[in-house]
Amino acid sequence: MASLGFFCPTNSLLFSRSSVVNHRRDLQTRFIVSSSTSSSELVTQSAVSGSTERPRTSLGLKNLTEIFWVDVHCAEGRPLNVGLQEPVTVGCSRLEKVENVAVRVELSNGCVGWGEVSVVPWVNWNQATALEEVRKACEFLSQGPPVTLNLVLHQISEMFPGSEFASVRAGLEMALVDAVANSIDVPLWRLFGGVSDSLSTAATIPTTSSAKAFDLAAKYCKLGFKTLEIKLGRNVNADIEVLQAVRAAHPHCLFILDANEGCTSKEAIEVLHKLNEKGVIPTVFEQPVHRDDWRGLCDVSNVARHKYGVSVAADESCRDLMDIQKLMEENLVDVINIKLSKFGVLGILEIVEMVKKSGLELMIDSVAQTRLATGVAGHLAAGLGCFRYVNISAPSLLSEDPVVGGYEVAGSKYKFVNSRGQGGFLKWDIFS
Repeated sequence: MASLGFFCPTNSLLFSRSSVVNHRRDLQTRFIVSSSTSSSELVTQSAVSGSTERPRTSLGLKNLTEIFWVDVHCAEGRPLNVGLQEPVTVGCSRLEKVENVAVRVELSNGCVGWGEVSVVPWVNWNQATALEEVRKACEFLSQGPPVTLNLVLHQISEMFPGSEFASVRAGLEMALVDAVANSIDVPLWRLFGGVSDSLSTAATIPTTSSAKAFDLAAKYCKLGFKTLEIKLGRNVNADIEVLQAVRAAHPHCLFILDANEGCTSKEAIEVLHKLNEKGVIPTVFEQPVHRDDWRGLCDVSNVARHKYGVSVAADESCRDLMDIQKLMEENLVDVINIKLSKFGVLGILEIVEMVKKSGLELMIDSVAQTRLATGVAGHLAAGLGCFRYVNISAPSLLSEDPVVGGYEVAGSKYKFVNSRGQGGFLKWDIFS
């Protein structure tokens, strides 16, 4: 079965090369999106345009994982180093440049998928460790027999369980799903649900001087950004002055204020009081207290909701599915912020199913990534169509763009015009 790397039932016999090509072409002509399907579901042409008496056949991502056989020809990870326009403060850490790992997976049918492992300050490992972990996983993928997509994703999850190497798991999932989508000539946004082929993102104002922050805000507003995420630094009064100045110059701009765990509950409530006095109340107050301060998070949320009409979002408090379950059951926040690097493709899809029944809103965010990772995140958000807040503008902070192709950027608007997969790739030889 080494020739299989395409759509086929699990009990299929070996196909000849010509029958493989014909089968793939047949699938390509029949795949369309039904506007009435649930998220991450595709239907065949005959199911929607044929007689209403004919049964409906789902060919969504979930079913695809069960019937698409993956035969990896080769897989590899290489350093993905990109400079920043200027240093960025992420949480309590200062980031001088992006030092991630690019993942390339090529199937036996010649289709290639791309992923990105984000090496962020809060993990207890560096790029060298990530490269070694990716190397072991790629060796496993290359040497293994053909298996269903569902099984290979399960194997990757078993290699990297939990949160310690979640970013490595995410990068490998991205590459595998991208390779499969390329194999059937379907763009990822369709595979994830097909709600839209575009979205609008917020822009992040990193922790910097007041003058620089104001200049960046003016730049982004001129480009058409409607929402800015501003980091709350050590000098709260200076940050409030920036918010006031931006609001005065751009009265229609909305704000997400990200405290990055920097306040006690008392301090966070005082910040809200000061913001209200100055007339610059944010739309969302993100992670106001330490990730483990559940009582403080609840206290801030209650004041923010009932006194100021502000939604509180959990970011660092969302480390795994158990955390998210707790946040929902105890009504601790209004918004759940999830990152692809933290939960992976499958994890995000599971979280979406959990949260959409709870009444909470969803935010998708990015950090220290190129357009490889934000491309997958964008396809996912556009395809699912269930994220109230989107901020995947991390590549705008980079000094260069190493990704060829991919989504089109027009200010805050991202449009996914590619015909298959996520659309972006690297000139691989440059990263040897």
